[in-house]
Amino acid sequence: MALIVQKYGGSSVADAESIKRVAKRIVDTRRAGHDVVVAVSAMGDTTDELLDLANEVAPIPAPRELDMLLSSGERISMALLAMAIHSMGFEARSFTGSQAGMITDSQHGAARIVDVTPVRLREALDEGAIVIVAGFQGFNRDTRDITTLGRGGSDTTAVALAAALDADVCEIYSDVDGIFTADPRVIPKAQKLDHITSEEMLELAANGAKVLYIRAVEYARRHGVLIHARSTFSSSEGTYVLGEGMKNPRESEGADMEEPIVAGVATDFSQAKITVAGVPDVPGKAAEIFKIVAKSGANVDMIVQNVSATGRTDISFTVPKADAAAALKALAGEQTEVGFQNLIHDDQIGKLSVVGAGMRTHSGVSATLFEALSAGGINIEMISTSEIRISVVLRDADLAEAARTVHTAYGLDGDAEATVHAGTGR
Repeated sequence: MALIVQKYGGSSVADAESIKRVAKRIVDTRRAGHDVVVAVSAMGDTTDELLDLANEVAPIPAPRELDMLLSSGERISMALLAMAIHSMGFEARSFTGSQAGMITDSQHGAARIVDVTPVRLREALDEGAIVIVAGFQGFNRDTRDITTLGRGGSDTTAVALAAALDADVCEIYSDVDGIFTADPRVIPKAQKLDHITSEEMLELAANGAKVLYIRAVEYARRHGVLIHARSTFSSSEGTYVLGEGMKNPRESEGADMEEPIVAGVATDFSQAKITVAGVPDVPGKAAEIFKIVAKSGANVDMIVQNVSATGRTDISFTVPKADAAAALKALAGEQTEVGFQNLIHDDQIGKLSVVGAGMRTHSGVSATLFEALSAGGINIEMISTSEIRISVVLRDADLAEAARTVHTAYGLDGDAEATVHAGTGR
């Protein structure tokens, strides 16, 4: 008997029929002799609809009350799922985040998990019940308020429960069959990976891949949780995300897994580029600029500084599009102090990233990327690298074609088109 944590996203529980389908899968897992704990998201687009409703009644909703509102979505789906399981003859108990012992800091809308005390979940499991937990939410002990975890919160909830309960595996269900070498909506011939390292998955998630969220992957790596990303709509195995020292469950005992050179290609349309033009080329100016950007709350990704020829230089960097306005406003307010000439904002860019742990031991990975883009007539505007990643900024209109070209250049294309069951990737 194993303890299995399962997470189902919004597209997996979008309506009554979907909830019944998920309930059957959970019951089948219980019939196989396993203990089951489930983290569930709100149904379909419920969270977005609640956000829209909040913005209709208040231009800037109070953060505490917004968390109270948004957390109701998961409470609906958890109760309905427990009812569906009951109708199949199995005991199920639903719990809110606070009832499940999901303790967070006090940051409304983007709370961080600080502790998990699953006492009531243990009791329910010991009594033979299937446990259903509302994802995306927690509880702060000091304020005694409900909090929400922000983007990817249900993934993070599931991984945190798996760590606290010492589960054998955390299964993350979505509407794709696993983790692919690229987004199958962008590259139809992307191949499903048998396994991927948590290090590679972190890079892919940070650079646009949406099947798993970076916070959940990081939590799993830190706490030694085995993630199995798979589809709600298929019974086939998905992709295992392996932390350090973990063995792929599909591999025979003692078998060595040779890492591929490139695990995947990620695309990201969510970035904007800001250029601070005419910066005095003296020590400390870059520090001043990025201190201002940091205070604005913008998260800087890639940075390029041009070579100075006239005593002045240009510094370009990328930020999420949603952060660009705040960064520009903060910089404009300090223009005289810093001494730069002007600001240029460009939101028509896209980021392409090639990720693979095998890059450490193979030469020519960069050459393949640049040759492929050159052959396709695609211009590179910025370049950033890590030990297992190369990222480039391009025109957003070129990004999809660039991804297909690069995917082919690394020999990642499959023989058949990938299946996307419900169309969103979540």
